[in-house]
Amino acid sequence: MTAAPGDVSENPEQQTAPAKHLAHTWDEARKAAFDIATPIPPGRVPLNQALGRVLAEDITALHDMPHYASSAMDGWAVNGSGPWIVAEAGQRLAPHQGSPIVTGGLIPQGAKAVLRSESAVLGTDDDGLPLLMTGGTARPGEPGNGQHIRSAGEEAAAGEVLVKAGVTLNPAHLAVAALAGHDDLLVQGKPVVKLLLTGSEVVSQGLPVPGQVRDTFGPQLAAVVEMLGGINGGQERIGDSYAEWLDGLADLPPEVPDPSALPADVVITTGGTGVSDTDHLRRAVAELGGRLVIDGIAMRPGHPAVLAELPDGRFVLGLPGNPLAAMMALSTVGEPLLAALGHGTMPPVQEVPCGTTIEPEPGRTRLMPFRLLYGMASPAKHTGPGMMRGLASAHGVMVVPPHGVQLGEPVPAFALPWGPPVPAPAQPGTKPKGRPAAKPATRAAGKDAAKPAGPVDWSALLG
Repeated sequence: MTAAPGDVSENPEQQTAPAKHLAHTWDEARKAAFDIATPIPPGRVPLNQALGRVLAEDITALHDMPHYASSAMDGWAVNGSGPWIVAEAGQRLAPHQGSPIVTGGLIPQGAKAVLRSESAVLGTDDDGLPLLMTGGTARPGEPGNGQHIRSAGEEAAAGEVLVKAGVTLNPAHLAVAALAGHDDLLVQGKPVVKLLLTGSEVVSQGLPVPGQVRDTFGPQLAAVVEMLGGINGGQERIGDSYAEWLDGLADLPPEVPDPSALPADVVITTGGTGVSDTDHLRRAVAELGGRLVIDGIAMRPGHPAVLAELPDGRFVLGLPGNPLAAMMALSTVGEPLLAALGHGTMPPVQEVPCGTTIEPEPGRTRLMPFRLLYGMASPAKHTGPGMMRGLASAHGVMVVPPHGVQLGEPVPAFALPWGPPVPAPAQPGTKPKGRPAAKPATRAAGKDAAKPAGPVDWSALLG
């Protein structure tokens, strides 16, 4: 359920006691984040920024490719049969004249072929003037008419379609575009994401003293945003004062403008989503005239996540300050939001068999990093809200419903931005790869051997 306007008081002084509201469920939060966003329109980007973008219009040749006849070899441009009188490079060649040329060099007027350097011998005529003759590795009849000449337009004629719209641009596409004469390309829109990192207790290097914590977001959050389809729009670190929060979200122009800076479509903040005296996100959003789309999610970790929309069209995604909680909120809200803005689809959720029994926790979805063992997902260790060790070794994240899950029961799961897709469950009747088929039970094996083995709880084997 979307938070009502009354959830954020218009009086900043009343923010210490926010109104009661019902948090979104995990599914509702994902859907709300995806549905609120409109895909960003196509735009032109320079070739050096187009790698990995989706092409929005065909790339056509703006001129013949190549646009002039050129030599395919180092050697001599020649007119007619040899021997040839040596002329200056680049001048028009009369019959039985030749001039030096390099690979890619412009074929001079009158030239009919190129004689390779290794097939040429320089000598002199009866008057002692330089004379070019075939020799060395030359074959009989070399060079034939047109040999070793790249004709204008042999790769493409002007106006020819070279790359169709809809492809994801790779380095070869960009090279083709450059050869075709393009300086920029029209590509599908992608969201530009600015990071607003908060916390006066955060240090970026060295060993923190008691009361300080190392910055876990600065080194990796921008990279994760790019994995999720966003464009890194830079990051700014602020303290815990309300004035700093307000200035950071207001996006005031810098004293020295950066012409290469792109306007942000999404601002991701870290911390400040709770209800303490240093949690200013909701108050700043209200003062800027924004509205809350999501104000809390009934999940753990990451329940204080906030998604807001500002009057200028920017979205503000407030992540909790604890690193694992922040990553779970980013996966739940940020990934669908960035997918929708970038013309994508709702990120998939895949069922996996659970390798242990997980007790119910009424009213709250639990996101549990897991590791796969023999095709079953068991919760990883070290997955407290402020821990990252468990996530670093995880194969994905289980979405445990409030009613819990039984051993062997399918449970929804999603992949990590840097990991492989969650494997699909085996179809009935298929044999698991790499494991021998079970032998049928026999009378001699006894009554217990005839019982089905059932799923095994492998969680104790996970470190």
